[in-house]
Amino acid sequence: MTKTALITGVTGQDGSFLAEFLLEKGYDVHGTIRRSSVDYRERIAHLEGRPHFHLHYAHLGDSMSLIQVIGRVRPDEIYNLAAQSHVQVSFDSPEFTADVDATGVLRILEAVRQCGLASTCKIYQASTSELYGKVEEVPQNENTPFHPYSPYAIAKQYGHWIVKEYREAYNMFCCSGILFNHESERRGETFVTRKITLAAARIAQGKQEKLYLGNLSSLRDWGYAKDYVECMWLILQNKTPEDFVIATGEQHSVREFCQLAFHYAGIKLEFVGEGENEKGIDKATGKVLVEVSPDFYRPTDVVNLWGDPSKAKAELGWNPTKTSFEELVRIMVDSDMAKVAVEKAGEHIRMNLAEYLEKGIVK
Repeated sequence: MTKTALITGVTGQDGSFLAEFLLEKGYDVHGTIRRSSVDYRERIAHLEGRPHFHLHYAHLGDSMSLIQVIGRVRPDEIYNLAAQSHVQVSFDSPEFTADVDATGVLRILEAVRQCGLASTCKIYQASTSELYGKVEEVPQNENTPFHPYSPYAIAKQYGHWIVKEYREAYNMFCCSGILFNHESERRGETFVTRKITLAAARIAQGKQEKLYLGNLSSLRDWGYAKDYVECMWLILQNKTPEDFVIATGEQHSVREFCQLAFHYAGIKLEFVGEGENEKGIDKATGKVLVEVSPDFYRPTDVVNLWGDPSKAKAELGWNPTKTSFEELVRIMVDSDMAKVAVEKAGEHIRMNLAEYLEKGIVK
């Protein structure tokens, strides 16, 4: 029989990859979107119109909308990927972050119970490596103590623990994947990795002068989002509901990511100086292309995230390094190089058209 899945946050990076993955598996896929005067569906536009892909309006801040959608769809699996997922934004909007990332998880769990699906519907919660925050050991695994270090991480910790509570109190098949940083060509442009690859492409093509970053020495475990959604699915196919770290087991600095991104864009960077005075210089021209700005430092900053995916590898048979770090950066840079080239071509066409109109060549 065809399985039915419901994905919250289907328009996001992970949601779009997961929707593709589940459709290929033969699922009937339903996704939730928020009502908005602006269309944010570019990541799933190619899926709309398919007979097994459906969209519904719902919001994690509105329990009635969740109950209505879950009651109508009656899914076999729910993947809760919706969240206010930007750490820096959580300092500016802590109340909204708490309502969506913490209480929103509770609303989904309760909606499943209220719809009478507690014994049939499996639930995946997108947890985060930010739970480890001010890390107490490296690398981090499923037993490492949490020390959240931002409003985002604290809200996510509530979500993580309420999933555990419902699993034990109501015998529900609900579990969390503790995802370490996962990136792709679909990553939002405000996230540091995409900010770097897009800037490298723009600088290489003469559309931007300089890139400003925060702490270049911050260490992260970066993987490819397209690989990570497979692990989300595997977690719900497991015989028992358990929590898993989803990571590569490798660690790189923001500086390394930056150097590699510029390399794939055709620029060799050399970093000189320390701290806020550190700069990235184009070795061929001597021009400063990367600078550190205190504006991008957080009130409390997580600097050393490094996951141990041993459990997922052993119990789920998941390969965390299917796409290497180098290949991930190359994929992102190639995509952004093409994006910038298209933008430049469009600007050139518009400039020529404006000139022709002014001269009366075309009307």
